[in-house]
Amino acid sequence: MKVSIITIGDEILIGQIVDTNSAWIAQRLNEIGLELSKIYSISDTESAILRTLKRAEEFSDIVILTGGLGPTNDDITKNTLTTYFNDTLVRNQEVLAHIKELFKKFGVDEINELNEQQADLPSTCKVLFNKFGTASGMWFEKDQKHFVSLPGVPHEMKNLMSTYVLPELQARFSVGVVVHKTILTQGLPESILAERLVKWEAELPTSIKLAYLPSENRVRLRLSTRGLDEKLLNDQIEAQIEKLHAIIPELIFGEEQDRLEQRIGSELLKRNATLATAESCTGGYIAHLITRVAGASAYYKGSILAYDNSIKETVLGVKTETLLAFGAVSEQVVEEMALGIKKIMKVDYAVATSGIAGPSGGTKEKPVGTVWTAIAGPNGVQSVKRQMGAERLWNIKRSASASLLDLLHVLESSDKKVE
Repeated sequence: MKVSIITIGDEILIGQIVDTNSAWIAQRLNEIGLELSKIYSISDTESAILRTLKRAEEFSDIVILTGGLGPTNDDITKNTLTTYFNDTLVRNQEVLAHIKELFKKFGVDEINELNEQQADLPSTCKVLFNKFGTASGMWFEKDQKHFVSLPGVPHEMKNLMSTYVLPELQARFSVGVVVHKTILTQGLPESILAERLVKWEAELPTSIKLAYLPSENRVRLRLSTRGLDEKLLNDQIEAQIEKLHAIIPELIFGEEQDRLEQRIGSELLKRNATLATAESCTGGYIAHLITRVAGASAYYKGSILAYDNSIKETVLGVKTETLLAFGAVSEQVVEEMALGIKKIMKVDYAVATSGIAGPSGGTKEKPVGTVWTAIAGPNGVQSVKRQMGAERLWNIKRSASASLLDLLHVLESSDKKVE
């Protein structure tokens, strides 16, 4: 069974609001094994709605519409659907009573004609009762195809989908099971990662699909399969993930909705360990990532933003001779920064960064995007040099994420529990 989604509203087309409805509906449909073929976003005009309905009907067995069901003159979806199905409007007394009751809760005893007209619904549709609003959902059937019209208000749409539409679709159509598993990687761009995985990808069973989903500082690998036996499908995907871990263990930091900073927090809590940061080129972004996790105060002590060399020297204790001999962006300086913040904050682990975020400040020896990260822990200090790109914000975010991944690897490789 193929599904199309149509979102109706000029506010979407002009960028005034973001179409989150389609994303939510698509996820829920996927969970019950239905295949989404197309998503349309169209204007509040009769011609656009009629034209898109006809097109969607050609490609899909199920068409889900959202938007345009309000009481004002620009909300024309209901009337257009009545035309499309050669139907007539009939006042639904149960819906009318509900609308009146809703307005009474807001202190309005008499509703106007526009509100009363919300109870006028096509005679051939199945009415989907909207307990949160005045716009009812509508379910039409034509030539063994299904058309569902829902309000555009997100919480109203979600309630109708969850209460009526999804259970009905599951009951009517035996759609099997769809299983997705997403592996989170960081450290290589999509093209280079794909090169590393050529053999593994070629040997994937034909029933398993792989998708590369890159973002600004990581690449998600989504494995998908469908069938009737959910346990078998999960076992098949887990077998491939096990092989993946053996190929790129240093790049994987989690699965599904994991966040790197949450993983680090969990590892620190398991060890009863504490953390501090000293940042130069990342400008406090590492601290931002760590502290956006609720409860981070249990393990994170603080940060020093040592942007100027004088702060590296006078606060963190970086030696003047080290700065003169190697420069601020160097292995030696970043390691002294990490050891300095570890000592000052009296913590078990420390992260430090120093680099050239850009767009200026680079040299032939140290071009823009050169970044050093150091991790100091109970077993000493280690550092790594990376070469990022030329875009400043990209460099800051990637450097912060890479530093956290370095810390996670240090934590996971340490067998010693800090008391």
